[in-house]
Order: sequence, then structure tokens, then C-alpha cells
Amino acid sequence: MVRFILGIFGSIFTWITLSIFMGALLIGGVFYAYSLDLPSHEQLSNYTPATISRIYDGEGRLMDEFARERRLYTPPEQIPDLVKWAFISAEDKNFYKHQGFDIRGIAAAALEAARGGRIRGASTIGQQVVKNFLLSSDRRAERKIKELILSVRLESVLSKDEILALYLNEIDLGVRSFGVAAAAQSYFNKLLEDLTPEEAAFLAIHPKAPYSYNPAKNYDEALERRDYVLREMRQNGYLTRAEYDTAVATPIRTVQTGDIAPFRASMPDRDYFTDEIRRQLSRNFGADEFFNGGLSIRATVDPDLQLEAASALRQGLEKYDRERGIWRPTGVTLTSEQRVDEATWRDALAEVDMPRDIPGWHVAVVLRVGNNDARIGIEGVEEDEDGHWISAKDVGWARRWDAETEQAGAKARVAGDLLREGEVVLVRALTNEADGSFIRWSLRQVPEVQGGFMAMDVNTGRVIAMQGGFSYQHSVFNRATQATRQPGSSFKPFVYAAALDSGFSPATVIIDAPIEVETGAGIWRPQNASREFYGPTPLRTGIERSRNLMTVRLAQEIGMDLVASYAERFGVYDRMNPFLANALGAEETTLFRMVAAYAMFANGGERVEPTLVDRVQDRWGRTVYRHDQRSCVDCDTAALDPGYGPRIDSDRERVMNAITAYQLTSMMRGVVERGTAAGRVTLPVPVAGKTGTTNDTKDVWFVGFTSNIVAGCYIGYDRPRSMPGGSGGGMCGPVFNQFMERAVAKYGGGPFEVPEGGRFIKIDRFTGERLSDDAIGDNVVAEYFRDGEEPLFGVMFDGGFAMGSNLPLFLYGEGETEGEIVEPDTGEEVVTSDGEVVVIPEKADFGSLSSGGLY
Repeated sequence: MVRFILGIFGSIFTWITLSIFMGALLIGGVFYAYSLDLPSHEQLSNYTPATISRIYDGEGRLMDEFARERRLYTPPEQIPDLVKWAFISAEDKNFYKHQGFDIRGIAAAALEAARGGRIRGASTIGQQVVKNFLLSSDRRAERKIKELILSVRLESVLSKDEILALYLNEIDLGVRSFGVAAAAQSYFNKLLEDLTPEEAAFLAIHPKAPYSYNPAKNYDEALERRDYVLREMRQNGYLTRAEYDTAVATPIRTVQTGDIAPFRASMPDRDYFTDEIRRQLSRNFGADEFFNGGLSIRATVDPDLQLEAASALRQGLEKYDRERGIWRPTGVTLTSEQRVDEATWRDALAEVDMPRDIPGWHVAVVLRVGNNDARIGIEGVEEDEDGHWISAKDVGWARRWDAETEQAGAKARVAGDLLREGEVVLVRALTNEADGSFIRWSLRQVPEVQGGFMAMDVNTGRVIAMQGGFSYQHSVFNRATQATRQPGSSFKPFVYAAALDSGFSPATVIIDAPIEVETGAGIWRPQNASREFYGPTPLRTGIERSRNLMTVRLAQEIGMDLVASYAERFGVYDRMNPFLANALGAEETTLFRMVAAYAMFANGGERVEPTLVDRVQDRWGRTVYRHDQRSCVDCDTAALDPGYGPRIDSDRERVMNAITAYQLTSMMRGVVERGTAAGRVTLPVPVAGKTGTTNDTKDVWFVGFTSNIVAGCYIGYDRPRSMPGGSGGGMCGPVFNQFMERAVAKYGGGPFEVPEGGRFIKIDRFTGERLSDDAIGDNVVAEYFRDGEEPLFGVMFDGGFAMGSNLPLFLYGEGETEGEIVEPDTGEEVVTSDGEVVVIPEKADFGSLSSGGLY
């Protein structure tokens, strides 16, 4: 009997032993089979996560940051213990005890599931790391087996803290923030080492469901989960009773709940400058490297002058827009339900897509329209007892535009003539210039007309300011770099540069008389802006007064192929079509190219490449790009003699003769002092430049420079159309002047350097005749001529076009205009809706200068 019983137990034992052996063999076989094609876990030792690329100004202040995944990498040794404890308590309390998988955790999860509880994965932090980096997230047994094998292998390659660092730098923690450092910044605007226990616990609630615990939307769920993590931290011995009690009693306060200012608030609004850096570096380095490479970018921008550039351009655009007298509703309206009370309309207004990057402007909603005034609610401005109003005196400048009929109504007399209840508008406070006291709220609107502005150092190519439109938030299209427009007469200096390098001089006389050019489309008859002609005239006067007929004759004389080669050499075009009309700026280019080209006039004819970036460093601090390749000869010298600075050795290419550059600069000074920009540009230092106004005033320009800074302005509608009353000198000249006043105050300026190898000779600027060395008077100008070349006086060039007889020639100044185009007398007279009689000029055709510059 005993033997029988022992036999039964022996059989059971044998069966159990064989079962265990076979089970172990089976499991081992499964693990072995799955381990054959696993990805290499060793690559994790060279972890280079996608991190934020940041742009800094010249003084090291953060300007902007770009990333697809907002992540700030933190090395293992720099992650505070408090943060580690919070995530270990929430995700893997036995992290420092197991070897990649947690048997007790798996058993506890299985027991809970058997009792009818929720099914949870029981994955360790190591398993989550290999899942996130090496495997997919599908819920299959195959993936779990691979995950377990890799987590064990990972333990043999990396330390526990290194594994934890991989996890804490990679995980998605909501609000588009990846890794604990970025999340601490996004939720609390803090560094990791500054987090409190309750804040660290709050971050630790997100790995399982990154977007389910936003406290602004799910506060109660977030609070419950945070307190659970705090209890785990207390039970695991990471918090004292006092620390736990304090943390649990503290409500959740985050950026999302409005209790903390966001990190972004410490940076300036994104603008055209940093977005252009993004565009250029994405092209040069590749978009993946730019957005994921953790680049550190030092921009060339001068923050003060960038603000001045934006302000100057905005003032110029708004001035022209308000002179048109048209009020255009934004098309954005809040319903009556969205205006039931102050809290409701403030919430609704916060969601409205309106530009908020214009200093002093506020988004507002029309709450009530009265007999004379209209009450408004203003974003960011507290209500008072009397309320905020748009008064009748503020609307008299405008007529309301009806988009359906495409007509403007009668001139406004009361606020209701322009505004409707519920309309969203932009306003700003008018203040007394003397003492800053408040006067009233005034309506504002983003102008239809747009433009661009850019300024750069003429010697280094460093772009110090760039504004691509009225408001970046309204339109991200950068009109300084992306808009290709006709430069008009601002192109003429390149024609004159080619002529001066070909043996002509500022005193060379060109015939200013009518021209007829046979083209495939008919007869082309270019005209001067004044519609008059002036006979034999020196080159200097031709550029000062922006004479079209002289420029066309000059281009014909030297050949358009030569003009095109000069334009290409200066980078105005990659390939310019050698058509005669292009001598007047008919072919489109960008403001960016024009300003860079003018810099070569200012620096004496040396090539300079424009740049928005001084230096780029990779995530490891290695310099991968540096713009300035010049070498400093004396920078290693311990001391220099008094009055001397270090010498800079430059091997830059010369694109034009230095004497030619000076001659052209001298002639362009005349544009500012007595030509088409006279009275518009009034700086305390020598300045040269050229206006540009295309046919029908569709594009207006001014590009000018001092001895060290070049700047340019372009204004026009995005869909080109005429700008009545506009001109390069009248619209862009004041923008340039306002900016340069500030730039000169900061960077100074001085006389343009006179190159060696020439001499001054006085001439009559009206006739080109040579004068005695002691001649004085308004007609006298000292021109610079090359040594060894005896200038020819009294010789006239006509470009091969005959000059008719009995022409009604005008003396200098007669019939000429500055700042406006004189239209021909032909045209249709019409009466506007307010009774004003205006003349609509005939549309230009190819026979009346259909393209290119007027002046």
C-alpha cells in the first residue's frame, strides 16, 4: 500500500518535473526564437534625441525656438533626485531592485486582473524605454516578449541612471513637450532643480495618458492622479510626512490654468527675422537637422533697431492707408450669445484669430452702438464704470467698405456709420504727447498696402533689421525676401555703374530727348516722370533727377548685355534678360537682393554676402557655420599703439572699381541732397541713395546708405495695383529716414572714403562743362576722375537714337516733379460718391512705358 502511494506521488512528481522542464524548454525556445531578429539595444548608448533649436541675439538673449518635438536634453547626472523619485513611484517602484523586469509587479498585475480589476501592463521603465526606442506600441504578446528580452539586455549595457535618463528625456508629457526639462518649462516655467514635490508629482502623472490630465480641462482627474503619486512617494520613503501634507494641500497651479506666466512670454513675439532664419537654415542644413538638431544659432539682429524697423514701416504703411479714408471691417464677429456678459466675451475674444504683435494695439469687440458713440470691450484692459468707447470724433476720417458691393459708403459722422454690434476690431489708446495722458480710444486696421524693410552692415553683410510686412501674425509672407517686384528707378545705379566702368564719367553728357523703340509688340516710347525732356544733360543730373530717357540712351550706348552682366555680378538677378526696358527696372527682384547689392557701392566695390546668422553650433557646442571668414592680424597682440585698432585681413572679391564706386556714391548723394529724395531723407551724416517708382505707382522703393549701414524699403499691394499719390521718395523715404536716425545715433557715420588714384575737378552740374578750381555756386560740383585719364568735356552721346529738331526743351527744374507723378492730361473725369471730381488716367500700354521705373 505504501509502495503504491509512493508510486502515485512519484508519478505526479515526475509529471510535474517533466511539465516544468518542457514548459521551461518551450519558453526558452520562444524567447530564443524571438531574440534572433531583435533590433540592437546598443544603439541606445549613443542616444541623440530630437531637441529644440534656439536662436539668440548678439547679446545672448533668447529670441525664438523651433522644434517638432519640444525637448530639452538633460544629462543623467543633472536630473534631480526628486524628479527621479516621482517617476519611479508612479511607474516602477522597484526600478533600482530588478534586472529589467519586475516579477512582483507582473504577479500583482495578474492577481488584480484575476480579481476583476483593471488590466495593466506592469511594464518596467526599462521595458518602456525599449518599447519607445526600439519597438512598436501594439498590444501583442510578441511585442511584450521582445520588450522583456531587450530590457534585460539593456541592463547589461547601461546603468540604472542612464536608463532612467533615456526615459525621462524621451517621454511625451503633454502640451507638445517631450522630456521632463521641457515639460517643467511648459507647465511651470521652471528649471528641473526648482520643482517642488507636488510639481514633480504632477509631471509624473502624464506618461500613461499625456493629454488626459490638462488641469485647465480635467482639473479633478489631474489632482486625483497627482495625489496618488505623492502617496506613493511617501510610502516609498521619498517624502517626509510634513512634505507630503504640504504637497497634497497645494492646488495645481500651472501655465495652462493661468496661474503662471508662460516661458514664451519672456521671449519677443516671433517675427520675420527669426522666421527667415528658419527658412534659410532649413534649406542649408535640412529641415530635420534644423527642427531636431538642437542647434544654437547666434543671429545678427540688433533688437533695438529691429523694433525701430518694424515701427517705421508700420507708420509708413498706416499713414498711406488712413489717407485713403476707407474702413474695412475685419469680418470677425461675436454672436449675441458670446456677448451675454464680460466673462463670456472675454473668453470668446481670446479665441479670435487677430494680430496681437503690434505694440499698443488691442483686440476689442463692439458691445453696443449708440446714437453717436460705440461701446467696446477690450482684451487685456479692465472695464471701468463709464466703459470704453469709440467716439464720433474718431471716425470722421473714413467711409465703411462694403465687400459685397465693393463700394464705400458715405463719410462717417457717428460711430455707427463704421461699426456694427459684435464686430471684432483693433484699437489703440490716443495719448497726449506732452504728458502721456489718455485722450480716447481710436480705431485701427491692418493696411491693405504692404511692404518690406531691411538694413545691414555694408562691410560684413550682417543684417541688423528685417521687417517683412505690417504684422507677422497677420501675414507670415516676408516681403523683404520672398516678394519679387519691379525695382523701377532704384535699378538705374547699376546702369550707371556699368557706364562709369566703361569710360564714362559723372560729367559725360547724354541726350535727354524722345525715343522710339521698335519692339515685337509695337512702338515703345519711354517718358520721363515729368513727361518733358531736357536736351544735353550730364550723367550726374540724370541719376539725381531719375531721367528715364537718359538711362535708356545710356543703356543702349553701352549695351544691355553689359548692364545685365553688372546686375548679375551684384546679385540683383541670377540671370537678367537684356531687354532695354529692364534698364528702367522692369524685371522683378527682391528687396533682400537690392539692399545687398547697394552695400557694395557703399563699401567701395567689394563683394559682401548678406547673412542673418553669425554662427551656428551643434548640440555639442561645435561651430558648424561661421559667416565672417576674415582674419584678425593684430588680435593676438597684447597691446596696440594708442589710436590704432586691430587690422582685419580680407580677401573679398572686388566687383567694381573703387573709384567707380565712389563716383556713383557721390552722384547718389545728389539724389538725397537735391534730387528725388530731397527733403525726405535728412540725416546728420552723409547719405546716398536712389528712389524707385514704377509705372502706375504699383511699386515704390528707396534704397540708401551711409558709410557703414545700408537700408532699403519697398511698399506696394500684394496684388499689384496703383497707389495714387505715392512715390518712392514720399512713401519709403520717411521710413528710411526714421530708421536711420536711430541707427546713426547708435552706430554713427562719416564721410565716404575717397579711394586713391584719382583727383577732383570742378564741373557745372547743369551742363557738364569744366570749371576753374576756384569756382563756387549752386551749379558747381567737384567730381572725382581717375589719374591718367583725361576727361572729355563737350562730347555728347545719344545711344544711337536721333534727336529731333525744334523740340520744346526745358531748363533744369522746369516741369519736373519731386515726390509725385504728373499724369498726362488725358483721362476720364468722374464724380465720386461724396461729390469729389477726380481724373482716372488712361491705362498704360506698351507704347507708354508699360513697365519699369518712372523715378
